[in-house]
Amino acid sequence: MVSYGIALSDAKMGSRIRLNRIDIQGVMRRRLLDLGFVPGNVVEVIQKSPLGDPTAYRISGTTIALRKEESSLIYGELEGEDAE
Repeated sequence: MVSYGIALSDAKMGSRIRLNRIDIQGVMRRRLLDLGFVPGNVVEVIQKSPLGDPTAYRISGTTIALRKEESSLIYGELEGEDAE
């Protein structure tokens, strides 16, 4: 089985993830790409709602809220202290 790293939905608050894969298709994929969710960019988890859905992420200086159904299909590698 191939591992693509950690899904955004599994990252802890404060984590920074360098994106490497987006398994979303169609209009939502285009929207995310336009917002900066492209492989190589770094996303920071900045706030999780009490029930865990949605979660706020910061990318390219913008805060974006994603539902778990979307963030569970976006993968990357932990950066900084979280990577250890």
